[in-house]
Amino acid sequence: MKIKITTLAITGLVLISCLESCKPKNTSNAVSGDAGAKAYVAPGKHDEYYNFVSGGFSGQMSVYGLPSGRLLRVIPVFAVDPEKGWGYSEETKAMLNTSHGFVPWDDLHHTQLSKTEGEIDGRWVFGNGNNTPRVARIDLSTFRTSEIIELPNSAGNHSSPFITENTEYVVAGTRFSVPSDNANGDVAINTYKQNFKGYLSFISVDKKDGKMDIAFQIECPGVNFDLSRAGKLKSHGWFFFSCYNTEQANTLLEVNASQRDKDFIMAVNWKKAEEYIKAGKGKKMPTKYAHNTYSDVTHSATSEIKTEVLVLDSKELADICYMIPCPKSPHGCDVDPTGEYIVGSGKLAAIIPVFSFDKIQSAIAAKSYDGDYQGIPVIKYEAALYGEVKKPGLGPLHTEFDGKGNAYTSFFVSSEVVKWNIKDLTVVDRAPTFYSVGHLCIPGGDTRTPSAKYLIAYNKITKDRYLPTGPELAQSAQLYDISGDKMQLILDFPTIGEPHYAQAAPAAIIEKGQIKIFKIADNKHPYVAKGEGESKVVREGKVVHVYMTSIRSHFAPDNIEGIKLGDEVYFHVTNLEQDWDVPHGFAIKSAINAELLIMPGETQTLKWIPDRVGIVPIYCTDFCSALHQEMQGYVRVSPANSSVPLSFSVGKNSSEVPASK
Repeated sequence: MKIKITTLAITGLVLISCLESCKPKNTSNAVSGDAGAKAYVAPGKHDEYYNFVSGGFSGQMSVYGLPSGRLLRVIPVFAVDPEKGWGYSEETKAMLNTSHGFVPWDDLHHTQLSKTEGEIDGRWVFGNGNNTPRVARIDLSTFRTSEIIELPNSAGNHSSPFITENTEYVVAGTRFSVPSDNANGDVAINTYKQNFKGYLSFISVDKKDGKMDIAFQIECPGVNFDLSRAGKLKSHGWFFFSCYNTEQANTLLEVNASQRDKDFIMAVNWKKAEEYIKAGKGKKMPTKYAHNTYSDVTHSATSEIKTEVLVLDSKELADICYMIPCPKSPHGCDVDPTGEYIVGSGKLAAIIPVFSFDKIQSAIAAKSYDGDYQGIPVIKYEAALYGEVKKPGLGPLHTEFDGKGNAYTSFFVSSEVVKWNIKDLTVVDRAPTFYSVGHLCIPGGDTRTPSAKYLIAYNKITKDRYLPTGPELAQSAQLYDISGDKMQLILDFPTIGEPHYAQAAPAAIIEKGQIKIFKIADNKHPYVAKGEGESKVVREGKVVHVYMTSIRSHFAPDNIEGIKLGDEVYFHVTNLEQDWDVPHGFAIKSAINAELLIMPGETQTLKWIPDRVGIVPIYCTDFCSALHQEMQGYVRVSPANSSVPLSFSVGKNSSEVPASK
């Protein structure tokens, strides 16, 4: 009991002290006079980098330009978005399907750019759904979510989506260990140690089209997996995960999961796992999970429920996983550009441990173990350790690298970024953040060759940094110039949601593969109208299909009669434009879902069920021309037993009513 009280008291005093004096001492000279010039991007000029930022509890991903901090786009991923019709149009609803049904929200914590030979290739960016475990792939040719796969045997998909250096796999660990899907889940919560398991998911990615599939899972002891990183160069073929709650507590984790002086970094030999798969050592486990894909040819999504997954058991195959002690309650786990150094960041630790991949391999070869953890060998701390960074700060979380031999670690409690030398483990600089920094981003910071120009800090608290907006304040990112010996804060900019992690890439890499329009000739949507001559309205019982076109500045048809109460009406709207940046919107009065936003050459569908008799306007929601306001029409709704025939037209005015005398 004394240990529990002491741990809780110390943690509480540290946090109270931080909150009472949240401003770092040297705030007065944190920004120098040339800061604005370094972050300035003139009107009409483009930024150097795209910054892909997680939206946290918004469920979306945001894209900012750097160094300007300008918001360029919010990409709908796991949450419905009325601006773009995501999750509302008939084509996109299937993207939010899960084994639990339609789930229109999630908690997107981390982003990860695809790589080839350890370098960003500009093809895709991945994001995780932390709540209903999912991984999404966003196609950077369209900046749209192209695929979402649900993860079975998991809960709290925080430890993802981290990728190998050739995007062979997107890897995910579970935060909340739970009984496996095929087990009896109706067990007492306090049987955690006996019945709860943690699963690592290895999702394969097709090199040509990016299509994902769960290649295999590894069943591990019931711990909480946190951040992870793939090995690179010499450590390619390995993956490293931070683990906490090795006490396997199931209540009051702030105390009961902070008992041990050290938790673990788990080292996983995924190349060895592949060998076991080929040797038939995997076992097929029944389960249910959704796999959703979106096609830019049919402009539609499909959803498939899969029913099994291949599982390897870490207890039975003892040379896949190894535990490395790491102080204390680790969050970050980062691999330097050479692949030799693995940095652990214990939230409650007063040091930063740096492990050596070579020493880990030597320890495994010599079986330099300190027993095992539920069947997994525990490598001796000293046998794996390269060294420790002493007294770096309070609350280390996450480390990025600049490719010049330096590491940068965020410190949540002391609200600062600390720069230190990887070889001699000495602190060389520190800069305040505002406030309670979480993750960091250096463009290419997890690649073989990072860009040592900018660092972005993503903060949890803003307090006095922006105009106040009631009890909830803007989320914050801060941009630092790291091109010199000293870090220099040059810009604050607000972000959407809660920014957790982000990645950035040179604009030139992303821009080169982008699609500007969809060719109408290639549109394979089942309800496409490739010209006004193909527009029509078709009744199939109580279902009415409207094959509609949009072009500056009218719909065809724009007058529809003969719709009745009890009908289901589907507006299939094709944007006939073939010019870049000419989308059209479509909305109907009092629709209970959203608008459509249709790109050039694309077809999207809005389902509408009329709820009363009368005239209902339709209109374009996206300003498209000088006559945008004129881009409208009417739908006549008649009683269910009406004999009004179905008719439609465009450009045919009714006869004029004589003016009254």
